[in-house]
Amino acid sequence: MTEDPTTTKARPVGIICAIPAELASLRAALTDVATEEQAKLRFDIGRLAGIPVVLAEAGIGKVNTSVVATVLALRFDARAIVFSGVAGGLDPTLHVGDVVVGVRTLQHDFGVITAGAFSAYHAGHVPFFNPTDRFGFDVPAALKNRVATALEGLELPALSAAAGGTGRRPRIMLGTILSGDQFINCEATRERLHRTFGGHAVEMEGGALAQVCERFDLPWLNVRSLSDLAGAESHFDFKAYLHEVAPAAAAVLVRLLPAL
Repeated sequence: MTEDPTTTKARPVGIICAIPAELASLRAALTDVATEEQAKLRFDIGRLAGIPVVLAEAGIGKVNTSVVATVLALRFDARAIVFSGVAGGLDPTLHVGDVVVGVRTLQHDFGVITAGAFSAYHAGHVPFFNPTDRFGFDVPAALKNRVATALEGLELPALSAAAGGTGRRPRIMLGTILSGDQFINCEATRERLHRTFGGHAVEMEGGALAQVCERFDLPWLNVRSLSDLAGAESHFDFKAYLHEVAPAAAAVLVRLLPAL
């Protein structure tokens, strides 16, 4: 018998954000709230749209996300873990405000340097010691199909004129999100990451989430709205658009909770 996620005994969905702006709309929507501290971090226990969740702000980067994902798995017995936040766009067909639901992720900064040249490799492995044919982490097909079904008909509001909006509604897509402990503020690097890995967006946490969740045999998703396009002006765009685009990722996440 499938567990009803709206019952009081259901295991919660863990939700991770990196920074306060990503967390704000989710925390505001949380009901029946209790708070607990673990690993010097605040965990908000409550319900979103009637579904039990545990919400935490991890901080930026892969190590911070790994810590929080581990706590969610062990202390709170999460049945799935989702990241909600912003990212830089890599795919030139995407715009600020668009949302990428990551169903594939890889760590673009993990690999081997030989003769000054870097080659990416599957996280946790090196080719001459513990080689693998894998590269990256993929959401199982069944969950991917449920996500696609859940997103049908969902429309997000257009960005305001202050955030560069032109009346166009943000696009929502399933795609590949790259992770690395680097803020990409470089046109050449953006083009290389898109060309080399087929990435639609890039951020600093999701690859670590997938790696931890695989260890615990937990479903995961990575939901990102684009705050910038990972180019030379991305540090300005990130600050300008962060507070307007972050709620879009949160809205998509809430829509997807029943699919987990």
